[in-house]
Amino acid sequence: MAVGIAVLAANLGAAAWGTAAWARHVTSVWFWYLLRTAQVVVVLQAALGLFLLIGEGKHAGADLHYLYGIAPLVIALVSEAMRADAARREIELSGIEDVDALERREQVLLARRVVRREMGIMTVGVWLIVTLALRAYMTGG
Repeated sequence: MAVGIAVLAANLGAAAWGTAAWARHVTSVWFWYLLRTAQVVVVLQAALGLFLLIGEGKHAGADLHYLYGIAPLVIALVSEAMRADAARREIELSGIEDVDALERREQVLLARRVVRREMGIMTVGVWLIVTLALRAYMTGG
């Protein structure tokens, strides 16, 4: 139960921080610390759930609980894959052919747009994880 609450709290914190930073058009180093902490807690929760199921033979109150328990891992991986492609997409949308040919100021502005896009992608992912964590809690029995 405590780890489940930690999943909810960590992801809610990262989602709120990411939403606020993204809406204000700023980048935030703290968002990434919160996000990585939330991801570690999600992995810990999935591992604990697997241990309880296999090692202890404990079962959830509803079969959907297992889906809600594993889906956050999938969402985290898919979000990371989408984030990895953010730079390419931002460069394409900007119509830039040679990043090295840009002035230093333009490179910095491009990097900020890339990081902001990455933060947006990851923020949506953690909001999805918050939703799934709530559903997992409701179906846990």
